[in-house]
Amino acid sequence: MKKIILFSLLAISIGFTACEKSKSGTTQMNVKITDAPGDYDAIILNIKEINVITSEGSSILDVEAKPFDILKFRNGRDTLIASQNISSGTLKEVRLVLEATGNKIVVDGITYDLTTPSGQTSGVKLKVQEDLLDGVAYTLILDFDAAKSIVQTGNGKYILKPVIRAIPNAVSGAIVGTVSPLLSAPKIYAINGLDTVGTIIDATGKFYFNGMATGSYKINFETSAPYINKTLTDVNVTTGTVTNVGTVNLAN
Repeated sequence: MKKIILFSLLAISIGFTACEKSKSGTTQMNVKITDAPGDYDAIILNIKEINVITSEGSSILDVEAKPFDILKFRNGRDTLIASQNISSGTLKEVRLVLEATGNKIVVDGITYDLTTPSGQTSGVKLKVQEDLLDGVAYTLILDFDAAKSIVQTGNGKYILKPVIRAIPNAVSGAIVGTVSPLLSAPKIYAINGLDTVGTIIDATGKFYFNGMATGSYKINFETSAPYINKTLTDVNVTTGTVTNVGTVNLAN
């Protein structure tokens, strides 16, 4: 059975809102964390928030994960810690802010507090340069190096000085175009196999499908007389790109 989004008036309203957000310049950012192995029993991280800074502004991402053992996510495993729309543009910096308490390390079965002098206030600053395209979803992998991040002091205490690489990867593409004339006000559907996603035009005639998986799509434009229905075939979407189908004239 086809999975169809945007059937009811409520769904149409939601689709219009999503289109407006894309127009204003937003990118879906999923943040995951993984680990390079370290010789410890466990490293418990208590992350407060993630600050993502682009050329268009700063966004605070609330962290969904409770305190977790980073050593469970190694050798290709990762865990999702935040997901949110942020301002598109050039990704410049990511700041990982840790809670003042709740960060711990387990060594030979004994649990110690991890102090995090820099991570509690301004956050651990990670420099990144990546263009985030409007409507294209990205996953930001935070690659935590456990072996280099833990410092043992002379009095037996442990300090957390995170060594982390930030690796952004595009995970979807987008389709954009314009409909003429405005009065045709079509319902627009992007179809790939059994999956159907719908949207409508904005006040300028533009439409936007964001977060689209790589593949070949058929785009249906459904309107009413005196305007005509049209179908575009072989609309190809590639991860990390925006496919522009140009202006679709429904008057003839």
